[in-house]
Amino acid sequence: VSGEVSYNGYKLEEFVPQRTSAYISQDDLHIPELTVRETLDFSARCQGLGNRQELMMEVSRREKEAGIVPDPDIDAYMKILGLDICAGTIVGDALQRGISGGQKKRVTTGEIIVGPIKTLFMDEITNGLDSSTAFQIVSCLQQLVHITDATLLVALLQPSPETFELFDDIILMAEGKILYHGPRDAVVEFFESCGFRCPQRKEIVDFLQEASEIQFQLFFFSRNPRVLSKKDQAQYWYNTELPYSYISADVFSEKFRASPLRKRIEEDLSEPYDKSQCHKNALSFNFYSVSRWEIFRACMSREVLLMRRNKYLYIFKFTQVVIIAIVTMTSFLKSGMDIDALHANYFLGAMFFAVLILVVDEFSELAVTVSRLSSFYKQKTLGFYPAWAFAIPCIILKIPVSFFQSLVWTSLTYYVIGYSPQVWRFFRQFLMYFTMQVSSASLFRFLASVCQTMDSSIAAATLIIFTKHIVCGFIIPQCNIVLSNIHAKLVEVGVLGFPSHICNHRALRK
Repeated sequence: VSGEVSYNGYKLEEFVPQRTSAYISQDDLHIPELTVRETLDFSARCQGLGNRQELMMEVSRREKEAGIVPDPDIDAYMKILGLDICAGTIVGDALQRGISGGQKKRVTTGEIIVGPIKTLFMDEITNGLDSSTAFQIVSCLQQLVHITDATLLVALLQPSPETFELFDDIILMAEGKILYHGPRDAVVEFFESCGFRCPQRKEIVDFLQEASEIQFQLFFFSRNPRVLSKKDQAQYWYNTELPYSYISADVFSEKFRASPLRKRIEEDLSEPYDKSQCHKNALSFNFYSVSRWEIFRACMSREVLLMRRNKYLYIFKFTQVVIIAIVTMTSFLKSGMDIDALHANYFLGAMFFAVLILVVDEFSELAVTVSRLSSFYKQKTLGFYPAWAFAIPCIILKIPVSFFQSLVWTSLTYYVIGYSPQVWRFFRQFLMYFTMQVSSASLFRFLASVCQTMDSSIAAATLIIFTKHIVCGFIIPQCNIVLSNIHAKLVEVGVLGFPSHICNHRALRK
């Protein structure tokens, strides 16, 4: 297939198609800790008003002058989609109980419609749902189209008769060819012109599938699929004046090309569209609808909210550090340890153990990052925010956590173990613990974003931790490690934590 695609007279290179239209997948990719309202609110903040900003500012000004208090836009969209009854419920996943599957489908749609995009392409959005839930979702979409003047193209497999009646126009496809494209009410008339008539007690959906498909499989939750053959098509032949002959998808497609409906469509498309008649709000010419600062604020507020939801994780990490610090300081007590070569191994062991614990403590960043990657890639593709807006809030908000953990560990263990009593050495060791913990958390987030699966991320992180502590000089003296200059430079970045502690206490005897 070749040719040029234009929209309102503009070529695809002249505007931003990703912000003019949106593709809604059949997969529901959300952050399970957020509620329905929070999910839609974040989407609305990232997408903004687009080209409608001036209009909405004028509307808000007039509402204030008239003393009108409008309902929030998010509430209006939730009512349209039937999500107002579960607005305060978390989305949930396999481990956290949340909203139902049908409601998740509506949240997936709601993420897009709260923004300025009014052209949506939906791919099998009712897969895995019962007919009643599918009907409710499509009914909500019908209300959305009629209320907001949006345009939706929905791909469905075997829709129910009730769902079929909700659409204004339909596109019937078989073997990659378009058999019909036009009003829903005229499809039966088109098939009658081809020689097929729908029986009175036959649903139109089943009639269209059986009359047009060549080898169409219907699975009714049974092990044996029903395969439609030429006999299924023959039973609908009603033209007794002509003998029946099998009509393939190519023949249907040719008949549709020769129909008046197709000719009318071709006539409309053959006339070039005048760009001057295109409204400025119909297309988007910027990839992001709001400023970088607004995007950053939205991502930062969401990250703060997620940290509050996962507060038990950070409480557990803090408690774990306190308990292990108490065990460490009682295992390496100052009493009985002199400052000499004989007891130097004890000090080195305490330093090595501290480095190991504080690095492994950030291992949880793998699971947290991997769990959010799916929603991150979806929202990044849709133009909600760039990658830096997702990464920087994660780094900034984890700094206070690492700060307090490093401070608690240093305060509990430093003087009890018997390190150098100088105060400046205490703060320098605290600073080294802190920077090492922050860098370890960033390393694990990087591995999770590169590996993208939990298994491969754990394997990569374990290998790096193992290599890092093998070559740090405590388990095997560095003079006995055979490395090339290139390998040594690469490893130095990850092993500076332990040697820096040794340098901090190299004048310990004095």
